Amino acid sequence: MQLSEQEIIRREKLNILREMGINPYPADLYPVNHTSTEVKENYEEGKKVIVAGRIMSTRIQGKASFASLQDSEGRIQLYFNRDEICPGEDKTLYNEVFKKLIDLGDFVGVEGELFTTQVGEKTIKVLNFKLLSKTLRPLPLPKTDTEGHVFDAFTDPELRFRMRYVDLVVNPHVKEVFVKRTKLFNAMRTFFNDKGYFEVETPILQSIPGGAAARPFMTHHNSLDIPLYMRIANELYLKRLIVGGFDGVYEFSKNFRNEGMDRTHNPEFTAMEIYVAYKDYNWMMDFTENLLEFCATHVNGTTNATFGEHQVDFKAPYTRITMTDAIIKFTGFDISGKTEDEIRIAALNMGVQVDDSMGKGKLIDEIFGAKCEGSFIQPTFITDYPKEMSPLCKEHRTNPELTERFELIVCGKEVANAYSELNDPIDQRERFEAQLNLADRGDDEAMFIDNDFLRALEYGMPPTSGLGIGMDRLVMFLTNNPSIQEVLFFPQMRPEKKQVELSEDEKIVVEILKISNNISLSELKEKSALSGKKWDAAMKGLAKNNLVKVHVEGELKTVELKG
Repeated sequence: MQLSEQEIIRREKLNILREMGINPYPADLYPVNHTSTEVKENYEEGKKVIVAGRIMSTRIQGKASFASLQDSEGRIQLYFNRDEICPGEDKTLYNEVFKKLIDLGDFVGVEGELFTTQVGEKTIKVLNFKLLSKTLRPLPLPKTDTEGHVFDAFTDPELRFRMRYVDLVVNPHVKEVFVKRTKLFNAMRTFFNDKGYFEVETPILQSIPGGAAARPFMTHHNSLDIPLYMRIANELYLKRLIVGGFDGVYEFSKNFRNEGMDRTHNPEFTAMEIYVAYKDYNWMMDFTENLLEFCATHVNGTTNATFGEHQVDFKAPYTRITMTDAIIKFTGFDISGKTEDEIRIAALNMGVQVDDSMGKGKLIDEIFGAKCEGSFIQPTFITDYPKEMSPLCKEHRTNPELTERFELIVCGKEVANAYSELNDPIDQRERFEAQLNLADRGDDEAMFIDNDFLRALEYGMPPTSGLGIGMDRLVMFLTNNPSIQEVLFFPQMRPEKKQVELSEDEKIVVEILKISNNISLSELKEKSALSGKKWDAAMKGLAKNNLVKVHVEGELKTVELKG
């Protein structure tokens, strides 16, 4: 492992500490009794406190120094006085350990008493300190000049998401997003629990990936010798529990979909689904807007939220419009009674990208997504979806072409999806079989037939309404984050590129290509001035690590530096 100069120095300090008899990673409990927030909120002059955290800055001034300690709640100033810490003749703890061997980022425990500096800052006068953990890599700490300008901030999203542990340390404001995320989950649980609904857990590994139209991840169970799928939704298992006699069940589920990644999609995401017996989608609309008003207030103290350039108000009630009327409003095209071919032609005329694998429901979905969805900024219920779009949803009570379904759209994105649930097992089997036909046409997101779920329905499921909410996306709206990666602690990332160690001969070739890329092979060899064996070894090494590519056009061979 190649170490930087700073990393080498820190390891040398680690060895010095051990030679001094100081364990840089002690195992025993450290008796913390205050956080930085508690110190400031319950401040008493002269009060004795014990705190712990990272040293984030120091100002060494001979016999007395200041430092900043950061714990889970914020920062507090520390004052180190040599003679207070080392009252005897031996000044090693201050002169050697604190001044020379403690680095920024190290965890220390501090015993001290409170006082206020001449400039009015609440401070801990250190009476004793202990190294709790030595850091071997320097933190990428931002610097601020006298005018308040910040330099070298840790802002590269690629690094921040990949090393969230560093992001949280050097960008403490990021933690507030995840504090609000937890507040949202707690608020939703409170809302459900207060109404008597029951939180449950259902399988993540499933023999049939049901409950949604999505491409699943697949794995294999060695002992049972069967294929299994990571769940794409938990809907069908929650409905089984309604069959089993629960009147209301909900689950916060980790779902997995083997699909594309963008600013609003991650292959692993969190959804909440709730199912309540003897209700319908009209009741669920009222329930949903009251739920989100409650959650927004609990998270932000208000129903108003800023999302980019938009001000969104989650206060109930929300506007309601049918999907048919929405498409008419924004395209002038009425989907009512139209055949699949008529809708496909209309979509093409609108410039919507469609293909032959798409059935009627998928075509309508593409039209709505391309032409309508982005226009709904305030929370809006889109209702009464065509039957072809909703294979798990009950037929509309007054129009057999439609279903009793709604989606909640906020800032042009779906946040919630809900049905009057289909509980007719014969109708459900026919809908599944229609999905099977779509799969045969090449739709890799078409639903599987879940025969066990059909058997459950045949035992009888009461009238039920269900609701699903994308929790990550809702967090985005409540914290003003346009990227889903910002609201996930550890979003999925491409594999980290491994640093390739080049030989001296390989470096010579690379440097030439940086100046003159795509030059002829013979010219490159001549410029490198490498002997035959060294040249061959260098080119083989670079090709093996996928750093160069040789192009052949007739008798001409040119070399390209990749990446």
